[in-house]
Amino acid sequence: MNQDPNFWTQWLPASLELHTLQWATLLAAAALLGYVLQRHWHIPKVVGYALVGSGAGLLGLGHTLWPVQGGILLLLQLTMSVVLFECGGRITLRWFRHNPMVLVQSLLEAGLTYGAVFWSLRALGLEPTTACALGLIAMAASPVVLARVVQDMRASGHVTDRALVLATLSTFYALMLGCVQVQWLAQDAAAPWWQGIWPAAQVLLSSAAVALVLCAVMRLALSWMSPLSESTSLLLLCLIAAGTAIAELIGGWAPLTALLAGMLLKQWQLRPWTWPRQLGTASSLLSLLMFVLVSAIAAQVAWTASMAAAVVVLIVVRLLAKAVGVGLGNMGSGASWHQAVWVAGAMMPMSAVALLLTLKFIAAAPDAAQALIATAMPAIWVLELAGAIAVALSLRRAGETEAPARVPVAQSPRSGD
Repeated sequence: MNQDPNFWTQWLPASLELHTLQWATLLAAAALLGYVLQRHWHIPKVVGYALVGSGAGLLGLGHTLWPVQGGILLLLQLTMSVVLFECGGRITLRWFRHNPMVLVQSLLEAGLTYGAVFWSLRALGLEPTTACALGLIAMAASPVVLARVVQDMRASGHVTDRALVLATLSTFYALMLGCVQVQWLAQDAAAPWWQGIWPAAQVLLSSAAVALVLCAVMRLALSWMSPLSESTSLLLLCLIAAGTAIAELIGGWAPLTALLAGMLLKQWQLRPWTWPRQLGTASSLLSLLMFVLVSAIAAQVAWTASMAAAVVVLIVVRLLAKAVGVGLGNMGSGASWHQAVWVAGAMMPMSAVALLLTLKFIAAAPDAAQALIATAMPAIWVLELAGAIAVALSLRRAGETEAPARVPVAQSPRSGD
């Protein structure tokens, strides 16, 4: 469709663009495949979304999205912001006061992941700048994938909560350290390292300031609006979108802003607060679009023989490091070793956050762009698909998912949703 657009435009109305038809068809196919996989094989819908996006990327549609910029980049940031805000709202800081080993566990698994990936890639001959960036990208487990799989499988329990917290915290660390690393990479190579501290601090402070204002406005709205109202849901979604735009405008980082805002609102909201049900449809549509985009972008990068070893090492070492970190931090954390195994399995995915970090590093270090793209993109593609399946298996083996519905469609049309 991309190679001969003139053939198609003669059949389309003047008001309908080719790309509009392509994406409408693509999203419809993703929604259909996701439904079929979940209903008939009990596989999370996100796997279907990623498969359709991967097919589009392999067929060439991903090339039209690269380089990621403009409206596509804004859409990815908005979608990630919505999901990260929700994930931030799940974290209760009081939990760490009563069970500090959970925080220790998160630091161990994130730190070990960074260190193991960095030194493994250095042993393969990658430059320190590239290995450092890939270590930070690998550090972040994907709360975006995890949250979507939890929603699809209606999972709840100790393993689900622990995995969401650890994935969100690892993302928080990666975004924070990524801000610092990006500013150091962007400065003159001859400049001393400490000159990058203030630009990095400006990004962090700008993100925190917007998050604080966003949290204050949301708390004010929730103090007199019903959390179950559709108007409240629309207001929260618009505020997150506005916060995303403002954070980028003043030099902050939109995903970090949304994550901080969700965490702050969880601590400061006087009444019990949960993510409004009315945002489910909007959030699902944004998630569908995001997973298709991420898969299409990641799949369009061809594997090269010279970087295949680095991709395999990154994936394997990352999985082992996260498993070891979760295991070491499990002592005294209140979880059994059986549960720790499934928590480690749920930490496998990489997705949109890793893609955004990759884009940031590519822009800050053009000299390392080729190696970053050739290593990070295939790893994101593999771990988005395999990671979603690993999360589903882990939660199912932990016994925290609902039993698959077996009621015929005629009797219960919504049983497969």
